[in-house]
Amino acid sequence: MDRLLAFGTVNAAQSGEGPPLFLFHSLLSDRASFDAIAPELATSFRTIVPELPGFGRSRTVEGGLAAVADRMAEAVRDAANGAPAIVLGNGYGGFVALQMAIRHPQIAARLVLADSGAAFSEPGREAFRNMARVSREKGLEAITDVAMRRLFAPEFQEQHPELMKDRRAAFLRTDPDVFRAACEALAGLDLRAELATVKVPVLVLVGEHDEATPPPMSHELAAGLPHARLEIIPGCAHVPQLQSPRQFLDALKGFVF
Repeated sequence: MDRLLAFGTVNAAQSGEGPPLFLFHSLLSDRASFDAIAPELATSFRTIVPELPGFGRSRTVEGGLAAVADRMAEAVRDAANGAPAIVLGNGYGGFVALQMAIRHPQIAARLVLADSGAAFSEPGREAFRNMARVSREKGLEAITDVAMRRLFAPEFQEQHPELMKDRRAAFLRTDPDVFRAACEALAGLDLRAELATVKVPVLVLVGEHDEATPPPMSHELAAGLPHARLEIIPGCAHVPQLQSPRQFLDALKGFVF
């Protein structure tokens, strides 16, 4: 069931009953990247999977990542209705969740930051600048192969052609202006000095073979957060919840449920 949150600006799927659990998707994907894990989570939680601002039927917002985080804070408050919320973000969704927790300290009782970080290395920043530039000059089609490589290892792509067809189509539905704005925001982001302000428990997860947000970023993130623990998910890349749903769910046990 879909519902509109944050004064009608954020569209989200909702299923299950229980404490509110929010799933924020990555930049190179969409909310369907949680389809393999949402049904099991919905047996224990009211599972809310928003489309981030500018994706799907959610309205765009001006003002960079801070404005995106503020919009999502409105959505979380709206849907949680005063109940303690858990927020899980993957990739770009993890950066949004972290920025949201910094700007709105009471917004979440727990965070799961999967395949994200607090800041990119200079090569990582340059990769975002290049993706923004090439997409502006040649369209999203020109960077689809790069985007898929950032999500999945080549061997996984070869073994799952139907999934890859679906993921390519999802990426090509992304609003090019929203994509470029997010790339530029991530290229300039540095939240390291603010990590100490996040007082809630945080589970930091990362795929062993993640090329988009490599494991050293998660090590740095966990080290900078006051109450964090880090888990590496073997054999996975940037979207472990799609690549190995069972492993991903097992990693959540003892922290989320």
